[in-house]
Amino acid sequence: MSGSVKVVVDAMGGDYAPGVPVKGAVDALRESGDIYIYLVGVKETVEKELSKYAYPKDRLEIVGASQVIETAEPPVAAIRAKKDSSIVVGQTMVRKGQADAFVSSGSTGAVLVGGQVIVGRIKGVERAPLAPLIPTAKGMSLLIDCGANVDARSSHLVQFAKMGSVYMENVVGMDKPRVAIVNIGAEEEKGNALVKETFPLLKECTDIHFIGSIEARDIPAGAADVIVCEAFVGNVILKLYEGVGATLISKIKQSMMTSLRSKLGALLVKPALKDTLKDFDLSGHGGAPLLGLKGLVVKTHGSASAVEIKNAIFQCRQFKKQEIADKIKDHLSV
Repeated sequence: MSGSVKVVVDAMGGDYAPGVPVKGAVDALRESGDIYIYLVGVKETVEKELSKYAYPKDRLEIVGASQVIETAEPPVAAIRAKKDSSIVVGQTMVRKGQADAFVSSGSTGAVLVGGQVIVGRIKGVERAPLAPLIPTAKGMSLLIDCGANVDARSSHLVQFAKMGSVYMENVVGMDKPRVAIVNIGAEEEKGNALVKETFPLLKECTDIHFIGSIEARDIPAGAADVIVCEAFVGNVILKLYEGVGATLISKIKQSMMTSLRSKLGALLVKPALKDTLKDFDLSGHGGAPLLGLKGLVVKTHGSASAVEIKNAIFQCRQFKKQEIADKIKDHLSV
C-alpha cells in the first residue's frame, strides 16, 4: 500500500449501488497498480457484490457502514443523525488522513455538506465549489460552480476563478487557462448585480488569465477554459448540456435507421461518429471535485456508470499526485 493513492468509494451511493460503485472500483484496481480502494458500506452487501469479481485483494478493503443517506433526506439533518452512514464514515476517513479522497454517487446535498463540515475547507477558502470538466470543441473546460453555492458573492467567484485555474494547470496540464465569467453579453456593463460586481475584481487579478465574459452559446465551442458562475447558473448550464447532448445522439441514431440508404451510410460513418461522440461523453472525464477542501471529495452523477466511477478514481490519483490542495492553499494565500 506504500506509495498508493488511497481512495474511499461510497459503495451505497447512487441509483445502481452497490453494483456500479463496486465494479468501478474493481476496474480501477485492474487497470492501475498504484491505487488502494476502501469500499465503504453495508459489509454483507458489499462482500456479496465483490464475490462476482477477481481483483487484487491486497489493494482493496471493505469498511463497514450500517446506514445509508437517501437522496430525499435533508442533507444537514442526515449528516448529523446518520453517523454510521457510508458518506459520513468515508469522509471522516479523509479528514483523519486515513485516505486521500472520497468518491460518491450518493446524495449531492449530503456529500456537499459533509465535505464542508467533515473534511473541512482550506484556511482562507470562503466557499468550496463543485467543478466538473465538460467537453468542448477544443477539448475540456472547467465549469465552476455547478451546484454547491447558489447564493455566492463576488469574492467567492474570484476564488473560484483562482482555484479553477490551479486545477486546469496542474490536473489537465493547460498553460495559462483562459478564465471567463458567464454573462448575457460580451460587454462589461452587462449582467446582473453579481456579475457586474465580480467582473472588475477578476480584471484586477494578476494571477489568472481573465478574458472577460462568455455567453452560454460560446461554451461548447471552447471559448474559455475556466467558466466561472454561481451554482444556479452553473447547474442549469450543466443539465442543459447533458440534455441536449443526449437528445442529439438519440436523434442522430433515429435518422440513421430511417431507410436502407441511411443504414448503409451509418455503417460507413460509424467509426468516426463513435470517436466524436466519445469525446462528448461526460462520464469519460470522471466526476465533479469539490475544490478548496483539505482533502479531495468527488461527486459523480447519481446515475453514474462503472466507467464514470473508475475515471473519478483516476481523477483522484492525479489530484493527489499533483498536490492540488496544497497548490490551491498557496495560490489563495498570495
